Amino acid sequence: MELSEKIDKTIQWLKDQVELSKAKGLVVGVSGGIDSALCGFLIKQAFPDNSLGVIMPCESNPRDKADALKVVQSCGLRHIVVDLTDTHRSLFTKVESALSSSMDDKYNFTLARANLKARLRMSTLYAIANSLNYLVVGTDNAAEVYTGYFTKYGDGGVDILPIARLTKREVRLWAQELGVPPEIILKAPSAGLWENQTDEGEMGTTYDMIDDFLEGKPIPEKDRLIIEKLHNCSKHKREMPPMPPKF
Repeated sequence: MELSEKIDKTIQWLKDQVELSKAKGLVVGVSGGIDSALCGFLIKQAFPDNSLGVIMPCESNPRDKADALKVVQSCGLRHIVVDLTDTHRSLFTKVESALSSSMDDKYNFTLARANLKARLRMSTLYAIANSLNYLVVGTDNAAEVYTGYFTKYGDGGVDILPIARLTKREVRLWAQELGVPPEIILKAPSAGLWENQTDEGEMGTTYDMIDDFLEGKPIPEKDRLIIEKLHNCSKHKREMPPMPPKF
């Protein structure tokens, strides 16, 4: 199937999902990265008048907001900016203070602080989606879904996942086809959870390796073990929460 046909079918799928849900449109968080950019371009084509991009700085690098604005402007996507920096600082300060004053445990505040950013963004998107009767669009690609490289009930908390079957290299091809700005396509993938954080640095392998693995190509044993470990450890993210059997 030609690339253009795959894109057209995905756009039609987006329309079908909204109709089935009796919703009115689609909303996506725009981070300034390629995955959310591609989703932004897709939802704009699916719903020219009922699509919305939400830019949510949260102690973020200013470049991310500038890149996100570049994305929405390049595809004409209606957008709003909701700065979550003060909300995040206020909430996490309270959590940190409460834990530190009442318990003697060791804390992983770095991870907790980072994941709270993703969960605040999820809550913000749903507040907006509920207000407009829109569906929340997730931006995870196939590599992220397989390895669990998303925050549970954060960027993993969405209604639909239009690019979840695309490898990272396919995301780049689709983005080029749709006209995503080249500097966004070439930008190092990052969730923007802390200073100088990159996806590949955190995962310990590369998207090219994960893509090759998903396509059944041979990869170095070191990378295969990392990918399989990430997949197994994140199994719970791809399933409903466990419940006891019916007694």
